[in-house]
Formats: sequence, C-alpha cells, structure tokens
Amino acid sequence: MFAILIASVIGIFYEPQNLTDKSMSDRFIPILYLLIGGMLLPLFEETLFRLSLVFKPIYLALSAACFGYYLSTKIIFNSRLTLIDDTFLYRIGISILLGSLMLIILSNQQLKNRLRSVWTNKFHVIYYTSAIVFAWLHLLNFELNYTNILLTPILTLPQLFSGLVTGYLRVKFGFLYPLLFHVFTNSILIGLSILVG
Repeated sequence: MFAILIASVIGIFYEPQNLTDKSMSDRFIPILYLLIGGMLLPLFEETLFRLSLVFKPIYLALSAACFGYYLSTKIIFNSRLTLIDDTFLYRIGISILLGSLMLIILSNQQLKNRLRSVWTNKFHVIYYTSAIVFAWLHLLNFELNYTNILLTPILTLPQLFSGLVTGYLRVKFGFLYPLLFHVFTNSILIGLSILVG
C-alpha cells in the first residue's frame, strides 16, 4: 500500500513512462504478461537480490547466476530479460557458467569462512546495499534522461521500500515469504494495469 501511495503521489508531479511495462504489455497477451511479470520476474529478482542474504555457497552461486543473466542481457547483448531471441542460449550459458564458477570458488573452506564472517559482521551493509541496488536497477525501466537520473531516489522509492520489506521477510521467515510478497505485489499492479488498459 505504501509503494502504491508513493507512486501515486509522485505521479501527480511527474510520471515518466515505464518502458518495461509498455514493452511487456505489447509483447504478451494479458495472461502471459501476468504470469511472467507477476511470477517469473519476482522469482528471478528474489533469487538475485534476497536469496543470498542468508549465507550459503549455493545461495551465492544461484544469485551469481541470476546476476550473470542480468548483466549479459542488459550490457553484453542489449536485450530484454524476458526476450527469447538468438542471444537467449548465450545468456543462459553465461548465467550457468558464472553460477558454477562461484560454487567452485566457494568450495575453498578458508574463503567460505571469511565470507561467512563478513555476512555476520557486516550484514547491515549487505542488506541495505541489496535493497538500494534492487531499487536503482529499476531506473532502467525508464528512459535514461537527465530528469529521471536526478529523480532516481524518488522514482525508485517504491522499489526501495519493497526491497527493504522483502529483505526483512527473507532473513526472518525464509525465502518463500518474500517471494510470495513480491508475486502478490507485482500481480496486483499488473492486474490493475491490464484492467485499466
């Protein structure tokens, strides 16, 4: 509710077009848009940003794999996360490679112990960094112009709040709760946008 309220107040003064939502609504029929945007993308984002808030090598490897997919999609191939094109298998390959490398690197017991110590002693830094990066990456949903970049903290405030809440849910209750929260939030917003047209 807070995120919707903030987005509504921001929308009174300035409402940049969400290019990602527009692209997905143009490319997918409503039920597919709801399934991908309301379920698949939240699973991807929660794995990328929240799974590894609890330290385990496999969690870090899965988060790294999602990070590899994200970076290869956006930076290397200049594509969309949900686009299955001629670069899709390369992006999946890079993702698997990065996740596997992370798992191999974290098989070193000394490194694993050091990282576990970082997660214990500097958890607040990891937690807030995760929420901020999650929020600010959503700026890529908009046109990257001077105004949007200056308004980044305001435009991404709903995502920052969501990142803080889902991070808390992850640490306190496990992975399923932030995933369900994210699915619920996205599904409601996408459902409303489909109904409004």
